Amino acid sequence: MLNLITETTNYLKDKGFENSEIGIILGTGLGKLIDEIEILQEVSYNDIPHFPTATVEFHKGRLIYGILAGKKVIVMQGRFHVYEGYSLQEVTYPIRIMEKLGIAALLVSNAAGAINLNFKKGELMLIEDHINLQGGSPLAFKGVDELGERFTDMSAPYDFSINSKFESIAKINDIKLHKGVYASVVGPQLETRAEYRMLKIIGADAVGMSTVPEIIVANHLNLKVAAVSVLTDECDPDDLKPVDIGEIIAMAAKAEPEMIVLFKELIRQL
Repeated sequence: MLNLITETTNYLKDKGFENSEIGIILGTGLGKLIDEIEILQEVSYNDIPHFPTATVEFHKGRLIYGILAGKKVIVMQGRFHVYEGYSLQEVTYPIRIMEKLGIAALLVSNAAGAINLNFKKGELMLIEDHINLQGGSPLAFKGVDELGERFTDMSAPYDFSINSKFESIAKINDIKLHKGVYASVVGPQLETRAEYRMLKIIGADAVGMSTVPEIIVANHLNLKVAAVSVLTDECDPDDLKPVDIGEIIAMAAKAEPEMIVLFKELIRQL
C-alpha cells in the first residue's frame, strides 16, 4: 500500500495540493460548506490514481483544496461506504492520502438515526465515543504496521479539546448540540425494531453507516479527530414508521446552517 499511497500523493501534489492543515469529510448535512471555501484546486475522485472509483451515488465525488476561515483545508465532497461494495481499506484510503498531504486534524459529518429518544430529528449530536458494528477493521491487513502502530489505542478516539471548542461554539450561537455514542453498522438496509432495542441496550445514542472506519484510521495516523451527526430520524422501536427518504433529506437540510456555523468557527479557532 505504501507505493500506492506515494503515487496518489505525488499526483495530488502535482495538482497543487500542498501544506494542508485540516481534512473535512462532508457527510449529509454539510454539503453547502463548499460555498464557504475559496477553492484553489479540485479533482474528481475518478481521476485520482488508486482512489476508489466513484459509484453512481458519488459520480460527482470531488477532492477539494482551498481556504476556509483562514486555514488550508482538503475536503472530501462525497465519501465511500462498505455498503457500496468497498473494502474497509478502500473506504479509508483517502484519510491516508490527506495525512500525507499535511493535515493534522480531521473533521467529519454524517447523518444518523436517533436511538436516544431524548434527541429529536433535525438536531445535532457531537460524537464522544463509538461502537464498531461493521464486522471488521480498516487496520486488519498485512503490512499495516508499516503505516503506523498496529495495535492502535482507542481509549479516547475523539479529541477532547476540539469537542470542548465545539460545545463552546454551540453555546455561544444558541445551537442545541447533544453528546453521545455513535454506532456504525454496515447497511444499507435500515434497522429492525429488535436491532434498535439492541443498540439502545449496548449504549448507542445514534446509529449510521459510516464514520467509524475513518476515525480508526485517523487515530492510527495520530490525527486529531472530531465528528458531528445530523439526526435525521427518531428510531423508536415501539412506534417505528417506514423510512421516508424525503423527510430525512429535509431534516438534514434543516440542520445544515447550524453545522456550517459549528465547522467554520471551529476551523477559525484551530
